[in-house]
Amino acid sequence: MKITIISGSHREPSQSRKVANHIEKELQQHHGVDTWLFALANNPLPLWDQAVWGDSQEWTERLAPIRQQLASSDGFVIISPEWHGQVPSGLKNFFLLFNRFELGHKPALIVTVSAGGGGAYPVAELRMSSYKNNRICYLPEHVIVRTVEQVLNDDDNDNNPDADGYIRKRIRWALGILTGYAEAMQPMREQVQVHHDDFANGM
Repeated sequence: MKITIISGSHREPSQSRKVANHIEKELQQHHGVDTWLFALANNPLPLWDQAVWGDSQEWTERLAPIRQQLASSDGFVIISPEWHGQVPSGLKNFFLLFNRFELGHKPALIVTVSAGGGGAYPVAELRMSSYKNNRICYLPEHVIVRTVEQVLNDDDNDNNPDADGYIRKRIRWALGILTGYAEAMQPMREQVQVHHDDFANGM
């Protein structure tokens, strides 16, 4: 099994990447799965344009290695900071560039990050507007990492003990759900015609 982790912050370094690193270790050490971590720091993906749908050598060369990694994944963790109550533009752009053949009918856990007590708005935005044509399947469970600077730090002295202990347990539990869905949905994609050219786009 392979799970891809998308760190959706443009910043480098970022708290989202810290959370992504923790989740990658959890998946490897406690759930025994292979991982690939893709960070959008410094916005490495250019904004979508019409050439993505054409025979553009530039786009093909840029996206082909990423497409291969995504297509070989059984599930995803989508990590989004909350910027002005929104998902960062680079992460929204990611969902425009990759389609049903890479993401479709595979489970994904939403993890949002907030410096304070927020983090709910990106959950709602991702569930509402990022799945339609690529058919990514968000779990009913999600994780909001609030007061992120006080949790998941390597130095325990930098952590709030109660908040840190709680979020570590919650992440481990949610990742167990994700890997369970990934295992269950893998044979479904092999047995059911999930891609149909007549219905390439969602309604």
